[in-house]
Order: sequence, then C-alpha cells, then structure tokens
Amino acid sequence: MIYGKILPGIFQSRPNRFIAHVEVGGRTEVCHVKNTGRCRELLIPGVRVWLEESLNPARKTKYDLIAVEKLRSRGSLLINMDAQAPNRVFGEWAAAGGLGFVPTVLRPETVYGNSRFDYYWELSEGGEVRRGFWEIKGVTLETDGTARFPDAPTLRGVKHLEELMLARAAGYGAGVCFVVQMEGMDHVEPNDVTHPEFGAALRQAAGTGVEVLALECTVRPGELAVGRRIPVKL
Repeated sequence: MIYGKILPGIFQSRPNRFIAHVEVGGRTEVCHVKNTGRCRELLIPGVRVWLEESLNPARKTKYDLIAVEKLRSRGSLLINMDAQAPNRVFGEWAAAGGLGFVPTVLRPETVYGNSRFDYYWELSEGGEVRRGFWEIKGVTLETDGTARFPDAPTLRGVKHLEELMLARAAGYGAGVCFVVQMEGMDHVEPNDVTHPEFGAALRQAAGTGVEVLALECTVRPGELAVGRRIPVKL
C-alpha cells in the first residue's frame, strides 16, 4: 500500500476521535485521524507523526494522520495507525497467493448471518468449490515487543468471532487475521487485561477450527506492506 505526498508533523492534541491538531511547518493544522480508536499510548503531545496530504480541494481537512513514532527505551517504533490499511494489505497479499492459493473469488465486505466479514473467498478446484470468510484486525498496541489486540473493549470483535464459529460449523472456511502495523514484534496475543471476553472468544474460536493468523507489516512513513507471519499466543 503506497500513500501519496507524505510529510512530518508534531502532534499537539486530539479534540475528538476524528481530528487532531498537528504542527506542520511552524503552523497548526487540523488533520483527519484515520483511526477512531483510543490510541492513547500513541498520540501523546510532542510525538512525531506522519501526514498524507490530500489533493481534494473540497475536503474540510487538508491532511490525514496515518503514522506515529512511538518513543520507547529500546528506540523509537514507527507505527502505521491507518485503520483502513490492514484490509487493503491483506487483500493484496491474499490475492497474490499469500494464503497458499490464489482465490477464484475474493470479495470484500460480505454479509453472513448478523455480521459483515471483511473478506469472502472461493476456490474452484477439480469441479469442487471451497468457500470461506476472513475477518481482519489491525494491531497498533505494543508492549516490550509483544503486539496485543484489542486496545479497548470491542463487543463487535467478539460478535465477529462468534459468527466465524457459526460459519465454520456450517462448513465454511473461517479465519481471523491480525495485521500488525509495526515491525520487530515477537508475537501477537489477546489483550486479556483490557477485554478478557475477546480473549476467551478467540481461544474458543481457535478450538472450533477457526484459523488464527498474524501478519507483521514492514512500515515506512508512506508505505505499508505485509512482511512475515508471526506467532499468535493464545
């Protein structure tokens, strides 16, 4: 995934989930935040952020905040926090054969039961058709080299896992993929302290045959791409 024109800024404040005040070239700009999550451990006044400049003159905000440099004792960590990016990079990766096959059909945003899954896929082989669903979760929370999800309670995330289990029981393939929007992580694990119900649902889903996958991304200020698979510790 390649962004357009990228420039650095200094984060000042976040009045609400959708906008941030960022110092850019000596002036304060109101920027759209492409992540409605809390991100409290990332968006700290004074940290360096990266913005994508929009070429749309009709927009109310000129810039999108897409990445942040997290300061740590082991060195700064560049984190892509664009909530739309994980679905896009997973789709590119899966379409290119990342799952071990090239899908005959790979369709985003597909309704099943009471949920809308991020991807529906089909594979036609030898006159037979396999079908399945993938739900994608972007991960931006990190502690000492461990990536954790979620960073806030997510009833929607639990519902998705429950629906994936129903799909699996009905004969579909079913999986949840954690797209880690940073580099150098040892593994991914559920954030049981923040939302124990999600962790319990994830373990139950894995036990019923739902595939649990984690992809670490290579991150640049203006680029995000799938790098390697990393373990998920349940």
